Amino acid sequence: MCDTIVMVTAENEMGLDPGKARGSNMCRSLSKYAPVFLVLALSGLIFLIRNIHTLERLNCQTVSTFYNLQNSLHSAFTPEGPSSLYRNQTYCAHLGQEPSPDELLEEHYLLDSISWPEPPARPISLSRTSDPAHSLFAILPAEGGKEWRVGDQLEALVQIHDFQGRPKHHGGDFLLARLHSPELGAGVAGQVLDHRNGFYSALFPLLWEGTSRVEVTLVHPSEAVAVLRRLREERPDRVFFKSLFRSGFLSETTVCNLCLPAGQQPLCNYTDQRTGEPWYCYKPKLLGCNTRINHFKGGYQKHLLTNKEALLFQSGVNIKVAIHASGSNSITVLPEEKELKEFNLHSPKNVGPYLAVDSTHNIMLQYRCHGPPIRFSTVASSEMRYVANELDGLSGGPDTVVVLSVWAHFSTFPVEVYIRRLRHIRRAVLRLLDRAPGTKVVVRSANLQALDPEVSLYNSDWFSLQLDGVLRAMFKGLDVLLVDAWEMTAAHHLPHALHPSPTIVKNMIDTMLTHICSQKKKS
Repeated sequence: MCDTIVMVTAENEMGLDPGKARGSNMCRSLSKYAPVFLVLALSGLIFLIRNIHTLERLNCQTVSTFYNLQNSLHSAFTPEGPSSLYRNQTYCAHLGQEPSPDELLEEHYLLDSISWPEPPARPISLSRTSDPAHSLFAILPAEGGKEWRVGDQLEALVQIHDFQGRPKHHGGDFLLARLHSPELGAGVAGQVLDHRNGFYSALFPLLWEGTSRVEVTLVHPSEAVAVLRRLREERPDRVFFKSLFRSGFLSETTVCNLCLPAGQQPLCNYTDQRTGEPWYCYKPKLLGCNTRINHFKGGYQKHLLTNKEALLFQSGVNIKVAIHASGSNSITVLPEEKELKEFNLHSPKNVGPYLAVDSTHNIMLQYRCHGPPIRFSTVASSEMRYVANELDGLSGGPDTVVVLSVWAHFSTFPVEVYIRRLRHIRRAVLRLLDRAPGTKVVVRSANLQALDPEVSLYNSDWFSLQLDGVLRAMFKGLDVLLVDAWEMTAAHHLPHALHPSPTIVKNMIDTMLTHICSQKKKS
């Protein structure tokens, strides 16, 4: 630098700038101390050479601390992490390998499944954003004005207003809803449906009896969700990472992330070769990319929001604040009603026929006793129907379920009588399944019963076991479900009975319904 000034001074003596002449005089003064600077530099170099092995023996933590101190001094004059003015809109467009057509189709499907309504694009004013304090919800009455019962569905309607109390006319707010009973310690999350007009429905299944309360919470207003969406897409660097690079006594720390803007400085590419998962770090100025020794969190970007945007994220104002009910927020749930409503056909007890209808679920249940021999009380001749003939009169189909129970009244007859009766029934079942393959047929086996000396002569479990063996063999290989009442009564702790207890009957029905419902799903 002094050579340059000397040249300028020489030109000044030929009439150039007098200010530069003063610089020449300063350089001459500094040149007097040149020998001193040279001695200091040589001394430092000798010290470094003599102690280089000591430095290399320092552990990684000590060296890293030393050079991190250097970096801290340097960062005091440079921005921490990526530039806060940078908007990461393009350099994360393609992360890793290009997806295959199937992967791309799946990706589009998944993104569509989490799509979120966007509020109208307009300048943000807090007074026009969603305000939980002005918003309300109301529990809608039960269908038909009836009482709430276990198994019903409860609906609460939510209307969102802004800070001036005006109704909102678009959706996109993030709401949570729950129904809970503090007394029982029970709770269930509600399904929130966005009607995209400022109204939302919260739907709850009623799973227990007693008093329950509805809670609706505004997690974020729609305008805040739009800000979060922008941050996710434009600022993936808002949490940034770093890596330490070291070779001998020299180390450097640089910023790393899934994606980094390549235009700012050279990158080290650490994309995994097998999975294609991307990872990048800024290349150190003095060291190579292969000298990276660790990875750690660098920190969080600050000042990501404008002053107006910051108003959308206020604790106690519009972050997870409860919305109040316009009326009562609690309901009383009664026990579940029967599945079916029985019609009184004035039929003889035990004999039937019986008819029950569930109009809500479009179910009709019919019962009829099989033909003679019947040990019931008096039966009208017109009601004596053989099972095979009844089966032939059914249209059948996926919405038809046939349940057969034929055994107890045949225990006093030779087995051949039971075989002949089952053979006719089996043929009718095959005809039914042939013309209506979707029909579900359920066959109930015999069960154990209470015995005393007299009953043993008529209804011994041995007789039942014999008939049960014929029943299983007769329907083996057919597309029917066997409800094993024999095993259920043999394994249960309750006493044996000709007509099993309601608990065992429920087990039989549950087995039957499990089969029917699973078949329905498959079809």
